[in-house]
Amino acid sequence: MTSQQSSVKYVIEAKVEVDGIVDKNDVIGAVFGQTEGIFSADLDLRELQKTGRIGRIEVHIHAQGDRTVGKVLVPTSVDRFHTALIAAMVESVDRVGPYSARVTIEKIEDVRAEKRKRIIERARSLLIEWERRRVPEVDEALKELEETIAKSRVVEIGPDNLPAGPEALTSDEVIVVEGRADVINLLRHGYFNAIGVEGVKVPYSLEELVSRKRVIAFLDGDRGGDMILRELARRIKIDLVARAPPGREVESLGAKEIAEALANAVPLQEALKRIGVHIEHEKAEHAAAPFEKLKRYVEEVEGSLMAIGLKDDLSEAFRVPVSELYQRLSSDGDVKYVVFDGVVTQRLVDLMKERGREVLLVGARVAENVQRAGNVRVYNFESVKRAA
Repeated sequence: MTSQQSSVKYVIEAKVEVDGIVDKNDVIGAVFGQTEGIFSADLDLRELQKTGRIGRIEVHIHAQGDRTVGKVLVPTSVDRFHTALIAAMVESVDRVGPYSARVTIEKIEDVRAEKRKRIIERARSLLIEWERRRVPEVDEALKELEETIAKSRVVEIGPDNLPAGPEALTSDEVIVVEGRADVINLLRHGYFNAIGVEGVKVPYSLEELVSRKRVIAFLDGDRGGDMILRELARRIKIDLVARAPPGREVESLGAKEIAEALANAVPLQEALKRIGVHIEHEKAEHAAAPFEKLKRYVEEVEGSLMAIGLKDDLSEAFRVPVSELYQRLSSDGDVKYVVFDGVVTQRLVDLMKERGREVLLVGARVAENVQRAGNVRVYNFESVKRAA
């Protein structure tokens, strides 16, 4: 590459059509001749070429019947404003020799942008090749760099801010793991659809996040993993269960071990059988079971400013105006579900939290920044309709 070529910032590409047979010198002469004196000497093409601010003008033409057609390329090293002026000057050419001509600017290419693109593509191919040839034992500094990159890709989703990979919400399949460290390890090895539970107690929001997805539970190969599996089985729909090797944790597995564990995933009931646990089908899916009936109550109270309290069997315990709901719940401890045409507030959640038993609150909407309690699940009307 010459010094002139290396300093080029933009290339003006124009289409030229001449109503007669000419050669490229005729076209170049017309470009220089018909742009001369339009502006000051600072924008004279010959002067610009002498000072290196435009490069050698290239013309590629050929005869087409009794006409001549082709391209004119003008490289420049000036700024965008002056490059645009030069392009407009070139486009003003309307004759080549004795013939009428038309010049149309087709594009102005940013050479530096293309160069950056080529550099990035080359860097990507070099990195892939480097990874391919890298020795199995990576030094600690590189491990730390990989972990930093993986951590930067973790997002927080849902009202409980669960740690997840960037594709957890958009993917049709999710991998439910125990915590943030597991999400990071899966990210490091190319799995971008994991969600971390962050504890044995399954957050209520996980039920909504995975309700319409294919779910793989990927858990540690220890007693803690057994406990979380039992809790997950009671709260969400699980299609397959994968386990780390006995005594191992998901966060410590390598790429091959992760792939093998996921490939050997088994149906939920088989996984429960292996740890000596049996959960009845209706119990395992109790979180989703009432939604069809709850939807009917939602449709009944929507727009009515009424509240309905329901017992465990979904039989009606009370029906009162929303304005009397808090007082009624303060004195009625035999309620499992509450459906009301109002806003789920922190005051209401705190009241039900004190009961200690599991309660499901369904309001027209949920107030911002409501802190959920482990025994209180909160939904709005729309989420119940979707889950039904």
